[in-house]
Amino acid sequence: MVLDVKPEQITRDHFDVVAIGSGFGSAFFLHEFAKRRKARILVLEWGRHNTHEWQLGQGANTDIDDETTYKTDNADKPWNYTIGLGGGTNCWFAQTPRFHPNDFRLKSTYGIGNDWPISYDDVEPFYCDAEEIMSISGDRDMAAMLPRSKPFPQPPHRMSTPDKMMKAAQPDQHFVMPTARARVPTSQRTSCCANLRCWLCPVDAKFTANNGLMHVFEHPDVSVCLGAEVRRLDHAGGTVRAVSFVHDGKEYQVSGDLFILGANAIQSAAIMLRSGLGDEFVGRGLHESYGWNFEVYLDGVDNFDGSTITTGLNFGLYDGPHRSEHAAALVYFENRWQHGMRAEKGRVRQALPLVVVTENLLDHENFVTLDENDNAFVSFKAPSDYAVKGMARALDKLPGLLAPLPVERLFDRGIRPTESHVQGTLRMGTGPADSVIDSNMIHHRLRNLVVVGTSTYPSCSCANPSLTAAALSLRAASRIS
Repeated sequence: MVLDVKPEQITRDHFDVVAIGSGFGSAFFLHEFAKRRKARILVLEWGRHNTHEWQLGQGANTDIDDETTYKTDNADKPWNYTIGLGGGTNCWFAQTPRFHPNDFRLKSTYGIGNDWPISYDDVEPFYCDAEEIMSISGDRDMAAMLPRSKPFPQPPHRMSTPDKMMKAAQPDQHFVMPTARARVPTSQRTSCCANLRCWLCPVDAKFTANNGLMHVFEHPDVSVCLGAEVRRLDHAGGTVRAVSFVHDGKEYQVSGDLFILGANAIQSAAIMLRSGLGDEFVGRGLHESYGWNFEVYLDGVDNFDGSTITTGLNFGLYDGPHRSEHAAALVYFENRWQHGMRAEKGRVRQALPLVVVTENLLDHENFVTLDENDNAFVSFKAPSDYAVKGMARALDKLPGLLAPLPVERLFDRGIRPTESHVQGTLRMGTGPADSVIDSNMIHHRLRNLVVVGTSTYPSCSCANPSLTAAALSLRAASRIS
């Protein structure tokens, strides 16, 4: 184990496995791979290793501003990601719902969007494994909608009073939010204190690479080169031969047998494009789900008595025939003062912030390309009409959904500029005619290149994508012969 090997020590060296990036995709892949095979592994990470203590001291997850790593023609649309050891495990809010079974078969069920080349059942055992690794807290009643073969590792968080009322009235569609914010302490994490600052948890209750995956990077067969920005994959004869990367302005190269591309959906696509691998779907279909903020004033019912930042998840507007024309919607019930306190005496807690998130469709006109310096350039037109119509339908249906609550007034608090979920530029599918990689996440032409992370998604669920990314990586590693 060398957790900051110098590039001069490895240049022109050969490894069994070279992993690019160290977030959910790469880290969970290597976790599983190292259990199954002995191999000499190199991880190339653009950022540095920012410990939890460093992050608390700096008030930041990383020292690299994501907006400096790409250019765009749409300054109103941010794309948030974290560059550093552990990637998005540092900054995520640790919401961990699974994708719905019909998210994997959107085209065949509703005649719109894309199907995945795998099913919910194919991923389900690996959902369980990922939940075990992260000690996920969850509501066993969710199994009626999202079938599961094992129970959640941790009990559910304490619901807020509005959540309890919703669950009593809608037990088949209102659930406690599953989360990697510990409900009970683990050997490395304390329990969630509901401080509402989940992007940088002050008590380290949220699962991160620093408290849950360091065994991957400290494995005796693993070397990690920090500050290594991968520029291209060198390939010939249908095989990736080597990786070229830049460190402190100087270029280096390492060769390998198996390559894992696990940067985020913007940077992974840019690496492919710089490598002359710009097939039809490379970089195309950049997307994330579409979110809107609402707030409810309640008559005589207090909120903010749950045990974590988001306590409820309502599926009442999610699945059904409407998805042939309007996007599915998830409604998140918040346990935080997102829009300020209610300024009426004795009624400060009689408010309920809501987040409504709709699925999106991949659009060829939303894409990653390269600028004049061969760096990532994002061209983003707009969310799909499907997503926008889904949000309009959700707003129309929201008063009915909230009927179990004494709603005094519903406020529109405006669009959410980003859900911080960068997805879709190296999608999986059945062959080169519809995708970049296959069902095992292997490139269609370069058979020693595995692509992991949310760049591989051929459709856009309403649900947070990180748990699915982890599960897919575990599955991909298990299928490498």
